[in-house]
Amino acid sequence: MISRLADEARYAFDNISGLAGDLAVPSLRLGVTGLARSGKTVFITALVHNLMHGGRLPLFSAAASGRIAEARLEPQPDDAVPRFDVESHVAALTGERVWPHSTRQVSELRLTIDYESASFLSRNFGRGRLHLDIVDYPGEWLLDLPLLAKDYATFSREAVKAARSEARSHLANAYLATLAACDPKAEADEAAARRLAAEFTAYLAACRADEHALSMLPPGRFLMPGDLDGSPALTFAPLDMEDDAPPPRPGSLAAMMERRYEAYKAHVVRPFFREHFARLDRQIVLVDALHALNAGPAALADLETALAEILTAFRPGRASWLFSILNRRIDRILFAATKADHLHHEDHDRLEAILERLVRRGAEQASFRGAEVDVMALAAVRATREATVLHDGQSLPAILGTPLAGESVDGETYDGKAEIAMFPGDLPDDPEAVFRPGADLGKAGVRFLRFRPPKLERTAEGVTLSLPHIRLDRALDFLIGDRLA
Repeated sequence: MISRLADEARYAFDNISGLAGDLAVPSLRLGVTGLARSGKTVFITALVHNLMHGGRLPLFSAAASGRIAEARLEPQPDDAVPRFDVESHVAALTGERVWPHSTRQVSELRLTIDYESASFLSRNFGRGRLHLDIVDYPGEWLLDLPLLAKDYATFSREAVKAARSEARSHLANAYLATLAACDPKAEADEAAARRLAAEFTAYLAACRADEHALSMLPPGRFLMPGDLDGSPALTFAPLDMEDDAPPPRPGSLAAMMERRYEAYKAHVVRPFFREHFARLDRQIVLVDALHALNAGPAALADLETALAEILTAFRPGRASWLFSILNRRIDRILFAATKADHLHHEDHDRLEAILERLVRRGAEQASFRGAEVDVMALAAVRATREATVLHDGQSLPAILGTPLAGESVDGETYDGKAEIAMFPGDLPDDPEAVFRPGADLGKAGVRFLRFRPPKLERTAEGVTLSLPHIRLDRALDFLIGDRLA
């Protein structure tokens, strides 16, 4: 309790410290997160590229009405945070036509937007200016935040129960076998701790593999250790703890694991929350629902659990200038199902319905606490085009694109050069259908491939257009449109 009060006091101090700068030029901190392969890097790159190069954004009111005078990059306010390397990501997408590397750490970028107010009275005072501070961080780290409220025994019981579940037990065989040979009451043994941690990490990595696409993988740093690799704070694992077990005996294996678990929370989880997460104003959560749909109901159920855990970590609330001085809150949250370009537009509403079903519980809670919540299907970079193909005398809605090298369907493997037309199948009208045990979209003819980034289009005058997208403009309008009014 004392620790929590101290944290809240520090959050308030940090907010007051940043107030002076906001009085000169207002700033908005936008968090961008999502689990592995959800498209965080691509989203930020496309957002910046389109704003800076006058992209086609008809549903972003400030851009559509011509009120954005300029968007430019400026030095970020946090000197100790790595800069988001937008230039190399744009080069990868537009030059090499490859997807940029995924998020492995927190990074930040400041985009300053000069704009004309929509209000006649405000326009008489000159142009407005907004610092948009974009904070990119792995969604797996969000899954660590609920650990702050859990002791080691609770974490262990939940993790071991999950490892023994039907969807995971075959992936956790080696870890469970090593666990069975360990006695939590035995003397602390560094070699045993390292074996358990290695087997537990390998099990988490197997869960994340494409064919399983499981999402509940805390502790998040086990798969993204960075400079903590090999440290005691990452050399622990859940033990088989009884429900009514007494506190571990000093000097025991359980006591050593408990101490390292608490060190992980103190030195990894809590600083991330304090220095980055607790300072956000807006949040977009990118969700690769298609990847989970490919893997089946178990992956979808796991994704639903992960999103519920993520939502418990947010600090939603209605924004007010006075309240935000002491206690910053996220007042708008957008959940976006990415890779909508892998489907025909007729299926986008169905994809949104599946996402709404995935986030229903947490979204209702966030709305109740005062935050605005929206759900949409989008593609920050549109890699396909739409067409109609004839199959057995029937016209089918298709998508055209270049599959990534190694992608395959119906026994044919693609080389990453040839463009194809394919009918990806239709999602069911009832979103509940994909959650039912035994549901198999593959048997229903639904299959999603991964495609290369598109070639940029040129106008008749030879002007290269910005990266194409699906509903990036609508996302921008929801996330920042009110601050450019």
